[in-house]
Formats: sequence, structure tokens, C-alpha cells
Amino acid sequence: MSETELDSVETLADLADLAREAAEDDNTVLVFIEQEDAWFAVVRVDGEEDPRIFVSDAAAAARSSYGDVVLTEELVGRAGDSEFDDLDNLVAELEESDDAESNADSEEDDEDDGPVTGPGGVPVGPLGDAELLSEFGISGPELLGLSGEGAEPGEALSEIADALGCAEVLEAVR
Repeated sequence: MSETELDSVETLADLADLAREAAEDDNTVLVFIEQEDAWFAVVRVDGEEDPRIFVSDAAAAARSSYGDVVLTEELVGRAGDSEFDDLDNLVAELEESDDAESNADSEEDDEDDGPVTGPGGVPVGPLGDAELLSEFGISGPELLGLSGEGAEPGEALSEIADALGCAEVLEAVR
């Protein structure tokens, strides 16, 4: 898909339909969205199933025109649900390992504060299904690591595309 095609997309359903049109024999289609090197999203469309979404920084996406497409009410609304406990645990593990490496002062950390939110109550940081690429060899913790603090979305998508064997396609549409 090209950027021109995405300009006509207003909803996740539109994006999923566009991906399904590009699919061969109902194969999985991955859509990469990158916005001004501030955030990225991966949308996975498997046949007629509901799309699976991962957004590297939901708050940054909320400030973007493409954010309306990937930050569905359902995705943002479920951010605190138990369904996302695995993602929360993966983020917590990554944060703990970062804290251990940097020996950061833990006095400011208060686990009872809940998630940090940005515009419209959208969580700051990754949101969605971090395991959507696991069957392609990119685990949830790896994907979260690519979207962590200090990570550059363009480089992250390049690494993902390289691991999936589609780096040339990504570079062609950039």
C-alpha cells in the first residue's frame, strides 16, 4: 500500500478492507504506519478476523491524523482491562530491567499511580497486541524493546521489516 492509498482511510475498518484487497488467498497482511518518526503502528489483518494492532506510543499517535485509525475506542478503552495484563507485565519487565541496568532511584516510582496518560486519557507508551508478530519470530518483549524510550520508530520499523524479510518493500514505499 502506498501513502496515497492511506490518505483515503478514515477508520480501522477501511484500513482492514484495503489490506484484505491486497492479500493473496486470505494470507496475513501486515500494515506498517510511521508518523514523522514519533510513533509507529503495526496492524495485522488475517482474512476476515478483526485486525490486531500494536502502537509504539499511543499518546503520540493520539496527536496524529493516523492515530484516529489505529486508536480505536475498543483498544484505548481496554488499556486497563485484564485482557492487557500480559502487555502490562511485559512493559513492567522491560522497565524493571532498564531500572536495574541504570540503578535509577526508585523513590519516584509508585506502582499504585496507574498508567501515565496523554491527550484524551490515552496511555503514554505502547498499546495493543505486542504478540502480533510472535509467529514471525518477533516476540512481545522484542517488539516492546523496539518501541521503548529512546527508540526511533523509523529504525524500529526497519528492524521489524528486516526480520520479516520485507525491508526492500518498506524502503520502496517510504
